[in-house]
Amino acid sequence: MSENPAPHHDDDVHSAGRQPALTGCPWHDVNEMLQSAGLRPTRQRMALGWLLFGKGARHLTAEMLYEEATLAKVPVSLATVYNTLNQLTDAGLLRQVSVDGTKTYFDTNVTTHHHYYLENSHELVDIEDPHLALSKMPEVPEGYEIARIDMVVRLRKKR
Repeated sequence: MSENPAPHHDDDVHSAGRQPALTGCPWHDVNEMLQSAGLRPTRQRMALGWLLFGKGARHLTAEMLYEEATLAKVPVSLATVYNTLNQLTDAGLLRQVSVDGTKTYFDTNVTTHHHYYLENSHELVDIEDPHLALSKMPEVPEGYEIARIDMVVRLRKKR
């Protein structure tokens, strides 16, 4: 006997970083992830999801995913890649991280964490410190609340 879970709001997924139980089979897992987020598992979403989520936690730009899709012979346009990444982000399956206001990475790890940005290689890397915390938060204007804090620590090789 199966139950239909109550619909959830995007905020619930973002704040809790929840994802459906995964089996280890990337194709099945992507199908489950899409359906649990209310997205239809189209061929293109399945193929892009398989590329995104089939290799563990990663940080990709739309251009990087498009290049991977091209090498894997997945017939998608760059516009479709952008649309799919934005849909997956809106559904809470990806986390968007902006660097410099010009480069956007999509993170498959949607739990609360921060990043190093390696300037020399243009790479985004998770900060593995669960105790990292800001000691003082700014006053929030009336009528607003903090949705999420993204800390990006920029690193470069010593000269």
